[in-house]
Amino acid sequence: MATGVLTTALSLATLAPVATAEPGVPPPTGPHTQAAPDDEGPQRWAPPLAGTSTGVAITEGTARLSTMRDGTETGPAALRGAERQGLLDLGAHQFATPVNRIDAPVTGDVPPGSQVAVDVRGQDADGQWSEWLPAEPGSPAVLPEPTRTVAVRLAMLAPTGSAGPVVRSLEVLADEVPTGPRTIAPRASYRVFATREGLVGGVTANGHRITPNDQFAALPSRRALSPNGRGDYSVRVCAAGGRCATVPVWDVGPWNTKDDYWNPSDQRQQWKDLPQGRPQAQAAFENKYNGGRDGFGRQVKNPAGIDLADGTFYGLGLRNNAFVTVDYLWTAKSAALGRATTAGAGPVVERATPDAAAPDGGVVGDGAQVEVQCQVAGSSVTGTQGTSNLWLRTRPERYVPAAWIQGAPPVPPCT
Repeated sequence: MATGVLTTALSLATLAPVATAEPGVPPPTGPHTQAAPDDEGPQRWAPPLAGTSTGVAITEGTARLSTMRDGTETGPAALRGAERQGLLDLGAHQFATPVNRIDAPVTGDVPPGSQVAVDVRGQDADGQWSEWLPAEPGSPAVLPEPTRTVAVRLAMLAPTGSAGPVVRSLEVLADEVPTGPRTIAPRASYRVFATREGLVGGVTANGHRITPNDQFAALPSRRALSPNGRGDYSVRVCAAGGRCATVPVWDVGPWNTKDDYWNPSDQRQQWKDLPQGRPQAQAAFENKYNGGRDGFGRQVKNPAGIDLADGTFYGLGLRNNAFVTVDYLWTAKSAALGRATTAGAGPVVERATPDAAAPDGGVVGDGAQVEVQCQVAGSSVTGTQGTSNLWLRTRPERYVPAAWIQGAPPVPPCT
C-alpha cells in the first residue's frame, strides 16, 4: 500500500446547488467564495471531504469506497460489475479572479490496482459547463476558457473484490495561463450502436435509482456525466424511423469509462489512435481493435457507443439494439437553453405543432437540457412552471409546452 501525495484525474457527478448549470443562476457565494489571491502564487481552495456522494463513505473526514448492507459492492449500473467506483462531489468554488489551469494534489493510500482521480470543470458566463477534465499528476487540467467558477469531484476506483483507496485530504491550486483562442466547432453528431441498459432498481454512476420506463443515457466516459436530476450533459438520440429523444447522461458505460469518442482524437482521454466519432467498443467488435477487448480486458460482444434506459429505448420505437444518430448537445454553445422539469410526471412530449393534440414527434426526459429556438402561441398547458399557451420550438417542426421547461430565457417569435 502506497501512502503519499498524488495529483490525480477522472470524473464524477452530482453538484451542490451553488454549482447548478441552469442559465441565469448566479455564481456561488458564501463559504465557497475566496478572498483576493496571493500575488506570489496560485489561488488555493481546500474543500472538506463532504458533499453528495455515490458509493463513497466518509468517516471522521476520511473517504473510502462503501459497501451496501447486503455486501454488494458499488459501481455504475451500466458497467455491470467491471469495477468498483465511488464519486464524491466537492461542490463549486468561486475564485477571486478568473483561472483556467487547475492542479489538485490528493493525500491518501492507494493500493495496487486502485486509483484516486480528480476531475474539474468550469462554468461560463451563460451558465454552461465545460466537460469534466482530469487534473492528473504532473499535468494540471486546462479549462477551455478562464472562469471564476470551478467545480471539483473525486473519483475512487478499485478492482471488484478489493478494499480500494483511502483519501484524507485534497487541495485545489488554480491560476491562469495564456492559451490560444477557443475554437468554435460544429456540434458533435455521430451514428453509433445503441443498447438497452435495463437494470431497473440498479444505481447509475451519478446515484440515480433506475425506475421502469426511465429516461436517460449512458456514455463510456465520465467527462460527460451529469449530476443526478440534471442534464448539464444531454444527448438527442434519433432512431431510423425518425423519432427522437432528448435525455440527460446519468450513467457511464456500457463497455468503457475513458472513451470520449465524440471529441477530436488528440483530445480523447484514451484510444487516441481511433478517429473521432468511432467508439472503442465498435472498433474492438468490428475490427478486433485492442484484441477485441474493452478497457477492462473483457471480450466486446457488441459495438455499443451508447446505452439507453428502457423508456428512452422503447420510446424511440426500438425493439432490438440498433444504430442511432446521437447529437452531443453540450459540444456546441447554444444561444438559449431550458431544462425539462416534470416532477415525476414522465417525459415532455414534443409535438409536430404547438398543440397538445398534435402528433407525437419525440420526448424530452426529466432534467434534460433543451435548445430553445423561438416561441409561439398554441394550446394552453398546465405543468410544473404553471399554465401557459406558449410553446417553444426545439428543432424544426418540433415544439414543447413552456409550462414544462424551466429557465428558458426570452426568445423571439417563431416565423
